[in-house]
Amino acid sequence: MTRATLSEVLQPALRDGYAVPGFVCLGWEDARAFVTAAEAEGLPVILQAGPGCRAHTPLPVLAAMFGHLADSVSVPVVLHLDHGRSVEEARAAIGEGFTSVMFDGSNLPFAENIRLTAEVARLAHAAGVSCEGEVGFVGYAGGAASARTAPEEAARFARETGVDAMAVAVGNVHLQEAPEGLIDEAAVRAIAAATGGAVPLVIHGGSGVPPEQRRRLARTTPICKVNIGTELRQTFGAALRRVLSEQPDEFDRLKLLGPTEAPLAARAAEILRDLAR
Repeated sequence: MTRATLSEVLQPALRDGYAVPGFVCLGWEDARAFVTAAEAEGLPVILQAGPGCRAHTPLPVLAAMFGHLADSVSVPVVLHLDHGRSVEEARAAIGEGFTSVMFDGSNLPFAENIRLTAEVARLAHAAGVSCEGEVGFVGYAGGAASARTAPEEAARFARETGVDAMAVAVGNVHLQEAPEGLIDEAAVRAIAAATGGAVPLVIHGGSGVPPEQRRRLARTTPICKVNIGTELRQTFGAALRRVLSEQPDEFDRLKLLGPTEAPLAARAAEILRDLAR
């Protein structure tokens, strides 16, 4: 079995100057492709079940699917609840076998975010599970605006919650379709200085960050986890459109979805290698 906690894969990354991608999963085909890529590269991977995924597929099914995939390979695989919105949701994920939970209180008042994140962290640690929190607010392309992470708040958040990883808002946004180099590296370094470089930092909305900047941040800052979703959904969409174009009369979902896995695995492998350099 190679199920791993978030801390187990991020602490070596923090020490050695690389990052591990958090791949956003929406179904069986992409999750299997990501694990296939990780096994081929001999690198750890984080499978993430976000709110959209959980709205489509029940949490127990996702836990069983992620767990089965983790047990089928030799590399560390993290079963991660992404953007959990309540203590109850985190508790349910832990009960189902997730090895890492994120509590997202970024839209709450700062003190309330600390209080609830600390509660989830205590719950997770008691079960041998990792906890990620968010300080500041990472916005959405074409949607809610970001609120930058203040270094002094990041330091207090890390100290009072005991999280194993901390998502920060430093110019990044969710759902960005083109990489535009929005990360404020000076802001990252200020947060790192305030926290003593001891807490792994997380970039949400990593698809909007150019690969060369992702590599540089992984090598030179405490950014150890980069979430990738949109970039891989684009790969999936292009592959599916190609199949539909080449086989316009095909109606079998297995024959339509099956050919998306190889392109997804190839792109995931590139990202894994890129962040591990």
